[in-house]
Amino acid sequence: MGNMACRIFCKMRKNPGSLPALPSCFSNSPAFITARYAHPSPSGLLSMDRWTGVLKVSLGPNHRGPFFKVAASLLLSHSKALIVPSVNAIFFNGDRVEGTGDPVIERLSDSRNIAELLVSKLGSSANAWVVDASTFNGPFAVYKEFIPSVNSRGEPKRYDPNGFPASSSVVTILSKCVEEVKSLISCSVTKQIPTDVHFPASTSPTRPKTIILGFSKGGTVVNQLVTELAYLNTEPARDLMSSEKPSSRLSQEMQDCLCPVSEGGLLFSISEFHYVDAGLNCAGAYLTDRTAIRKIVEHLLLYDASISFTLHGTPRQWCDRHRPWICKEKDILRRLLEDEARRCEGKLKVTERFYFINSPPNLQMHFEIIETMDIS
Repeated sequence: MGNMACRIFCKMRKNPGSLPALPSCFSNSPAFITARYAHPSPSGLLSMDRWTGVLKVSLGPNHRGPFFKVAASLLLSHSKALIVPSVNAIFFNGDRVEGTGDPVIERLSDSRNIAELLVSKLGSSANAWVVDASTFNGPFAVYKEFIPSVNSRGEPKRYDPNGFPASSSVVTILSKCVEEVKSLISCSVTKQIPTDVHFPASTSPTRPKTIILGFSKGGTVVNQLVTELAYLNTEPARDLMSSEKPSSRLSQEMQDCLCPVSEGGLLFSISEFHYVDAGLNCAGAYLTDRTAIRKIVEHLLLYDASISFTLHGTPRQWCDRHRPWICKEKDILRRLLEDEARRCEGKLKVTERFYFINSPPNLQMHFEIIETMDIS
């Protein structure tokens, strides 16, 4: 299949030859690495600008580690206020691969490039977030805050919804990123920003949908979030949702329109799950828990919601003779989803997409699927 990349931001950003000098207030910020502004569509909706950069945030207070590296591409108004997106796409990266000398792998290992690709695929009204694990054991990504059962190589022993660790981690990471971006923007402009959040004209404030994507080992985070959604029972769901809009804090209500501020808010906002060439060196790359999938359908019927699962793969993972469990687990999950989809009135959709089908397995295709995948 041909490439589908559309690197629009590199072509359209202001002053493409250089980045602006950073204000002095950035120099001591542990959350800030680099950022730039862009015009994704000079004649499009509100002629919106875009903040694109990479942040480091922690789950703990007072900027105490470990830190997550998060690349973000976010909508801005001309007054440099964050704009409520139509969708938040959250992409979880996998293990590190360095020193290959392959320009395709190097480019698609760059989290900021991935964020820009996601926006090019989803449209200029989307926000994109690319999350790396906070901990690496050599090349191995270890999502221990999301999946407490993982071993030292980041391989999960099980997926347990107790405490909603993945959804609570996502909410905290996005919340801290939003606050950091607001702070960086306010520090970089000379005039006062009129509002923290800009609502597009002729629209009422609505919470954006959430799309979850897990690449390679990042697929384990998808499994954990699916499990947490499955076990978001009625009463706990009410409790989680009730904490979404604290009436005494308007700023938090406004942030809630940018991205979810509670576990329940996040889980209820998810409209799509994407497994992007998921794989592990052990079992657990795909969720094979029939009970969890059945509970997902019960959730959809109870709340009159809908959700889609898309399984994207290449011969690198699905045709690996040394790791046959990857394809077997994928087939089990697809069958479970198809079986349950038959009883939920079109509220559950499942799609399988196989890329580079006629090519021999190689590492480049494993990364190139990020550019090639169809998430429309």
